Amino acid sequence: MVKTTVYLPDDLEVRLDAEAAATGVSKAELIRRGIALLLDSSSRPKQARSLPVFTSGRPKTPDELDDAVYEHIKDRSTRR
Repeated sequence: MVKTTVYLPDDLEVRLDAEAAATGVSKAELIRRGIALLLDSSSRPKQARSLPVFTSGRPKTPDELDDAVYEHIKDRSTRR
């Protein structure tokens, strides 16, 4: 797991404390569940990007395809 700091308004902190005490579930677990519910119910498409298409004048060998995919991923990661 990755540790993340979240700042909550006082009223949400009070409600979170009360829910954790009433259910016996940790505040961290309640926050994880809330985030999962939000993301699972999102109307955004799960895969927003299509796979890259490579065109050439001749068919590529599997090694050439692997190299092309690797280069595409490397190029995209350096842009971020």
